[in-house]
Amino acid sequence: MVIMSQNCIHWFRKGLRLHDNPALITALKDCRNIYPLFILDPWYPNNTHIGINRWRFLIEALKDLDSSLKKLNSRLFVVRGSPTEVLPKLLEKWKITRLTFEVDTEPYSQSRDKEVMELAKKCGVEVISKISHTLYNIDRIIEENNGKPPLTYVRFQSVIKAIGPPQKPVPAPTKEDMNVGVSTPFSKNHEEEFGIPTLEDLGLDTSSLGPNLFPGGEQEALRRLDEHMQRTEWVCSFEKPQTSPNSLIPSTTILSPYVRFGCLSARTFWWRLTDVYRGKKHSAPPVSLHGQLLWREFFYTTAVGIPNFNKMEGNPHCVQVDWDNNPEHLAAWREARTGFPFIDAIMTQLQQEGWIHHLARHAVACFLTRGDLWISWEEGQKVFEKLLLDADWSLNAGNWQWLSASAFFHQYFRVYSPIAFGKKTDKYGDYIKKYLPVLKKFPAEYIYEPWKAPRSIQEKAGCIVGNDYPRPIVQHEVIYKKNILRMKAAYAKRSPEDHVDRTVKHGVKRKSTSVTEMFAKKAKR
Repeated sequence: MVIMSQNCIHWFRKGLRLHDNPALITALKDCRNIYPLFILDPWYPNNTHIGINRWRFLIEALKDLDSSLKKLNSRLFVVRGSPTEVLPKLLEKWKITRLTFEVDTEPYSQSRDKEVMELAKKCGVEVISKISHTLYNIDRIIEENNGKPPLTYVRFQSVIKAIGPPQKPVPAPTKEDMNVGVSTPFSKNHEEEFGIPTLEDLGLDTSSLGPNLFPGGEQEALRRLDEHMQRTEWVCSFEKPQTSPNSLIPSTTILSPYVRFGCLSARTFWWRLTDVYRGKKHSAPPVSLHGQLLWREFFYTTAVGIPNFNKMEGNPHCVQVDWDNNPEHLAAWREARTGFPFIDAIMTQLQQEGWIHHLARHAVACFLTRGDLWISWEEGQKVFEKLLLDADWSLNAGNWQWLSASAFFHQYFRVYSPIAFGKKTDKYGDYIKKYLPVLKKFPAEYIYEPWKAPRSIQEKAGCIVGNDYPRPIVQHEVIYKKNILRMKAAYAKRSPEDHVDRTVKHGVKRKSTSVTEMFAKKAKR
């Protein structure tokens, strides 16, 4: 006979799911009462940028999680406040003996969790954390690389090859797990006291909400995963550089928001792909779908191992660049008013839908930084943090450093054209016409450069450049050449140690692994 002796809290954070949640399973072990908890921590809206689309996704994910818990005769308890203030009160109120949660590697999370564990210890509460938001134990990857983060994808692959494949996911709890004496004590006043708030309850302005193309939640995540895994040939042949940044129907999985919020376990995604690949010819990292999950892991690892990872100053791996301070140009980029239709269409899609293709991200990031506007990648990082559904602290910072050629990718002379790049996959500008309807009547030969259209054509299209749509805020053909020289000067100021090719430094033969480079080579200037 099993004696249930524990009153347990499982604290949901990024892992907003039941499947592959080892910390939740641990909470249920020898448990009498389980309290599934989510804390709306004010630190995030006070210290980060969260747009309305991301808030909507989170609230939907919480509703979905509560719905799944109801099927197990349980409920989700949502409270607001600082975890270090909220948790001690709940530990005492519910007479908690065990607290479990998923490991989070972000700096704030690490400091918060350390404080929470100390408070729990004082209350005599056992604290157990489990790794499931990443494929691997990030600390072990760094340890296996002589205590330093691997700074190239090739070196990273070498390290994880020695470690072996990721652990397999654990199954979700079932009704049977909850029918052996485990219960969730909730009252008929649960909604009033611990219910999930609406966007309006949070004081958010919903007037700017765009179409809900990516509903939040674990069930939607698993449905989309199943749908993609049935496309066996597509999965096996997937190569990320060969997808289109401006197709009207997304050319990638768009599972990234679900992985970011933990609605979909990265390990579940990995092993489902492994099942599809088994016995078949398939693409390989860095361009395969497995490769995309490894890119995520790579940036998680470097973010843990590099100080001040989301900043230029104090970041030892980042080139120190004398970026311009131009609020007008930054606002034009953010608000889709650059006068370059390809760039403005991308930024419009981002504002409306909360997602853009990774190569579209490349294009607008290069334009903002080293390509045209010479504005710090930290400014772009803030905008993406607010608007992207899949905005992730580690990946956002890492990719902005990469695309600004500040770290990881050093071929700064390869610049994306805000005109030619989009034409390669959308000759007639259908993507531009969708997101910038003011230009929809322009003929294809002028859709990417409407300022070159004769006045008669502009009048016929019902759009006068300079009045109805802005003129280009820079001359790309002139400015990108100047900016290459500026970046060259920034590189020249680095110490001799920084000039060492990092792939050689780590004992790996010189080899290009940059997806950015693959496409930048094709982007005519």
